[in-house]
Amino acid sequence: MTAKETISFVYVTYIQSTPEKVFAAITRPDLARRYWGHENVSDWKPGSRWEHIRANDDRTVELVGKVVEVSPPKRLVMTWTNASQEADPDSYSRVTFDIEEYEDMVRLTVAHDDLLAGGGMAKGVTKGWPLVLSSLKSFLETGRALDVFAKPKAA
Repeated sequence: MTAKETISFVYVTYIQSTPEKVFAAITRPDLARRYWGHENVSDWKPGSRWEHIRANDDRTVELVGKVVEVSPPKRLVMTWTNASQEADPDSYSRVTFDIEEYEDMVRLTVAHDDLLAGGGMAKGVTKGWPLVLSSLKSFLETGRALDVFAKPKAA
């Protein structure tokens, strides 16, 4: 048996906010839905399940995982997979949010590790994380999020 080839994705941004507000925006469903279009739902205790639920009438659970580590407001680590692949242990990747106070702002580092190289999840997160995290930054700094469902304009 050969080991799966994995990649990692890391994104760093600086946000004019506090660690508490950034952590809350990631973990509170009412805030996440405003800039992400999804709610992250869990009790946020190590070992607990979390669900990434589409914030629409259907309330589709799109992603699931387990909370690995939580140290509010500085760090959150969780496993991550498509809900349709929940039973496959090889489908899981890991997301780490590191929130560091940086003078009067926050340095947010999001690392998404153990992604199957060339897989759909890896392709999706390399496009998705920059848009979601830019929307988070806009939301916390201005109160207005970006449209995370926007598509590129046709040429």
